[in-house]
Amino acid sequence: MKKQCEVLIVGGGNAALCAAITAAEAGAKVTVLEGAPKSHRGGNSRHTRNFRCMHGGPLGTLTDIYETQEYYDDLVKVTAGKTDTELARMTIEQSEDCYTWMHEHGVRFQPSLSGTLSLSRTNAFFLGGGKALVNAFYRHAEGLGVEIYYDTQVTHLERNGGRIEQVVVTHEDQEFRLLPKAVIVASGGFQADLDWLADAWGPAARNFLIRGTPYNRGVVLRDLLDQDIQSVGDPTQCHAVAIDGRAPQFDGGIVTRLDCVPFSIVVNRQGDRFYDEGEDVWPKRYAIWGRLVAAQPDQVAYSIIDSKSLDLFMPSVFPPVKAGTVEELATRLELPPAALKDTVEAFNSACKDGPFHPTELDGLATDQLTPKKSNWARPINQPPYYGYALRPGVTFTYLGLKVDETARVQGQDGALENLWAAGEIMAGSILGQGYLAGFGMTIGTVFGRIAGREAAHHVN
Repeated sequence: MKKQCEVLIVGGGNAALCAAITAAEAGAKVTVLEGAPKSHRGGNSRHTRNFRCMHGGPLGTLTDIYETQEYYDDLVKVTAGKTDTELARMTIEQSEDCYTWMHEHGVRFQPSLSGTLSLSRTNAFFLGGGKALVNAFYRHAEGLGVEIYYDTQVTHLERNGGRIEQVVVTHEDQEFRLLPKAVIVASGGFQADLDWLADAWGPAARNFLIRGTPYNRGVVLRDLLDQDIQSVGDPTQCHAVAIDGRAPQFDGGIVTRLDCVPFSIVVNRQGDRFYDEGEDVWPKRYAIWGRLVAAQPDQVAYSIIDSKSLDLFMPSVFPPVKAGTVEELATRLELPPAALKDTVEAFNSACKDGPFHPTELDGLATDQLTPKKSNWARPINQPPYYGYALRPGVTFTYLGLKVDETARVQGQDGALENLWAAGEIMAGSILGQGYLAGFGMTIGTVFGRIAGREAAHHVN
C-alpha cells in the first residue's frame, strides 16, 4: 500500500464508486479502501434495486414524467420538512443526468416488475439489482486504474487545522499511515454498532435487525465527530422498515422487507391495531413502519391478510404462516386468539363497499374505526388466512457529517480544505426523518460524483 496517494476514498459502495470513477476520469490517481472482504463489497448498495429519478419525459425504462416540484413535494411529505432545501433540490435536479451516467458506466435497467408497478414513473430499477450495479462500477473503476483494497479498516483521520494530514489504516494485520492529498469519506452510518444504537434508542435497539451490511459501524463517522466536525441529523432517526421477523441479525437485505402492510391489518402482541395501514402508497410510507414496530412491546408486530391479498405484493423470501381460521392463525403466531378475532371482526364491520385499486390511493376507508384505515380497507374474511411477524429492520442511520453543495465537509470553523463526504455518512443533511423509496441511491450517486470531481480538481 502506497504511503503517498492523491485521492483516497474510504468506503466501497455506490457513493464511493461514483466518486472514484469521476475522480479517475478527471485525471486523478485514486485509491479505494473497502472495509468488507471482496465477497461482501458494496455496502448497502448491493442490497438495493432502484434509484429515484427526476425526468421531464419518458426516460429509458421510466414512464411519463416526474418533475422537480413533485419530487420535492414527495420528499417534504415524508420528512415533514426536515430537509436542507437547497441540497435537496440540487440532488433532485441532478438525478436525471444520473440515469444516463449510470448507463454509460455499465449499469443496465429493467421495467418495474409485478408488485412494484406504482414505481414505474418515479424509480429506475437495476437489471440484476444492486449487486449488478456494484459489480459494473468496480469493473469500470478497475479499468480506469483505480487501486482497490479490501478488508481494509480506516481507524483514524488525523486532522490538522483545516485539512486531513494522514489516514491510519489496518490492512492484513498491519497498520499503515497514508498521506493523501484529498480524502472522500463514503463509509456509511453507524447502524451495525448495536451499542451505539442502544445509546441513542435505549435497550429496545438490541431487538432491532440490521438489514444492511454489518461493516457500517460508524468508526470513521465517530472519529470525525470527535474532531470538531459539524454533525447533521438525529441519532434516533434512520431508514428503518418493517421486515420479516425471521430475518438474520445482519445483512438480510431487501428480500427480507415485507410489502403486505397496505393490504393487511397490523397488530401488536395483544392483538390490537395501532396505526393506519393505508395512509399512503407504500413507497412513500414503508419507511415509517420500522419506527412504528419499534414502539410496540418487544419491538414486534404482526401483519394479517386473507387469500384475496396474497398476490398483491412482492413475494416474501420466507412463506407466511397459514391457517384456516383467524383463531388458528393467532395460535400459530402466538397471539391471543380471542383478541385477534375481535380485532378482525371490528375491522371487517368498519369496511365499506367501493372500488378497490391496489396500485393507487383508492379512498376505500373504514368507517368509525380507531385507528382508521384510509385506503384499501377490505374485509379479512376469505380463508385461508396468512400472517407475518414484523421486526424493525434498520438500513442506515441519519446522524452524519455536514456538507455544502460541493460535498465539502464542514468543521466548526469552516470547510475543511481536503475532505469531502458522500452517501449515507452525509445523507442526514437531506433526510431529517422518514424515507422515500430509492432516494438513498440518488443522494449517493449525486454527491459521489460531486465529491469525485471536486477532489480531483483539488489535487490537479
